[in-house]
Order: sequence, then C-alpha cells, then structure tokens
Amino acid sequence: MTPAEFRFAGERLLADPSGALIWPGGDSAIVADLHFEKGSAFAAKGTLLPPYDSRETLRRVDAVLARHPVRRVICLGDSFHDGDAPARLGADERAALARLTARHDWIWITGNHDPALPDTIGGVTTAEYRAAGLVFRHQAAKRGRGEISGHFHPKAAVAARGRRLTGRCFVTDGQRLILPAFGAYTGGLDVRDPAIESLLARDYTVLILGRTRVHRIPRRVLRAQADDDPRQPLLL
Repeated sequence: MTPAEFRFAGERLLADPSGALIWPGGDSAIVADLHFEKGSAFAAKGTLLPPYDSRETLRRVDAVLARHPVRRVICLGDSFHDGDAPARLGADERAALARLTARHDWIWITGNHDPALPDTIGGVTTAEYRAAGLVFRHQAAKRGRGEISGHFHPKAAVAARGRRLTGRCFVTDGQRLILPAFGAYTGGLDVRDPAIESLLARDYTVLILGRTRVHRIPRRVLRAQADDDPRQPLLL
C-alpha cells in the first residue's frame, strides 16, 4: 500500500489507500464515518445486510494501525450509526474495540449520528479537537483554515487511459480537507455535489483511493459519478 504525501496547513500528511489519514508530525491516524452497527440498524428496519460491518471496519482500522504505528487515533464523528449502536456491538467487536482504545490515545469526535457517546467505549469524547494549527471536526464549516472533517463520504470519478476510475476520495482546497468514509457499509456522495463544492475553493484536488495507491486528480478532469449502491443508502 502506497500513501500519497501532501502538505496541508504546514503539516506533512499521508492519504492512505484505506481511507485513513496519517499525520506523522502528530503521531496520529485519523478516520471518518466508521458507522459501526449500520447493518444491525438497517436489519431492524427490514433491510437485511450481512451483520459483519462492525467486525470488518475494526479489522480495517487494526490493519491501518499495524502499517502505521501511531500513538493517537482521531475518529471524526459518526463512528456509531446511532445512539444505540454501542450497545448492539457483539462481544468480539466490543473486545476488539477495547484493545484498540487501550493501546492508543483515542479521541471520539461527535457527529450527527452519534452526538453523545457512553463512557464504556473508552477514549475521550469531544465536539472538536485542535492541535498544531489543525482543527478536527465532524462536518466542515466554511471558515478558517487547517480544518479536517468527514461527514460527506466523498467519492469521485475520472476517465483515464480509456478506463473509468471511481472511488472514495479525500478532497482538499488547501484550506480544508474532507476525508472519505471509512466504514464497511458507507455509501458516497459525488464530490461535485453542491453540498461539498460549496465548501471548497474552485480549484480543489481529489485523492482517489485505488487498490494499493492513491491517485491525485485535479477538479477539471473529474467526470460524473455513477449512482451509489441503492442497497446502502447514504444518510448524512
């Protein structure tokens, strides 16, 4: 796996192909929109999905931390799909999460899906986190610089060498940076949607996740994205 290195607000950052952001100077890994227990939430409403999304998402987080050993983990909100999701975690998933939060300085930023989190999940809960000129929050606000957020689950598409590349992406205009959703059952919103573009300067850059590397793409070459999987509706 080959991350894409870039500078943001004076800091060196790495966009990992997993969708995690690595901040070497802050000894931190940042992930957005884990949406633990989305599968069980949809099952309760009659939409049956395999009930393994939390397990798979935790496996992905563990893999990132094995490749990039860091002291701190910052979760940018909507880590749990709803307020009851922590209680729905299975015993194995609860134990896996406890191991992760015990090994790291773990920061849970609250989101619109999880505005309150129980103390039992470990770590520290806050509405936003600031360090070294960076501000971490769930949803981007059109002000200031050095903001890193999630919420929008950005995806992008581009035509290259006769093929179409579509995938989750990081997007940045140098002032703010929006991360892709990390969870196993998260849909995506076209980065050209006004909900995202209205927050960015016109000449932004996307970093599209490939299988083993990240592709840096300027806005001008983006193409319309196919509709997301309707079986996994996006709920911002």
